[in-house]
Amino acid sequence: MKQSTILHELTPEEISRQFEKLNQSIREIKEKFEPVKPTEYLTRNEVATMLKCDLSTIHNWTKKGKLKPYGIGNRIYYKRSEIEAVLVPLGNNKTAD
Repeated sequence: MKQSTILHELTPEEISRQFEKLNQSIREIKEKFEPVKPTEYLTRNEVATMLKCDLSTIHNWTKKGKLKPYGIGNRIYYKRSEIEAVLVPLGNNKTAD
């Protein structure tokens, strides 16, 4: 079954304006669009390398609840986004003039 749209009592200028509005809406959507990034999982070694610390530090932070582990079988992973989220700014960021 074919579907069609019949435009009655619209001038070519009105049709053109409607298409321009549609094009503007599409441009706005494109500007705001951010593709969903897949969750990146890191091994303990990768987290230790990323944070420039020992595996024992990763183990201690995990036991203290600072890092949230995920696992499959006997493998442990961490979400990169969660690792980055637990990092907090330290000190006063004001610069002296």
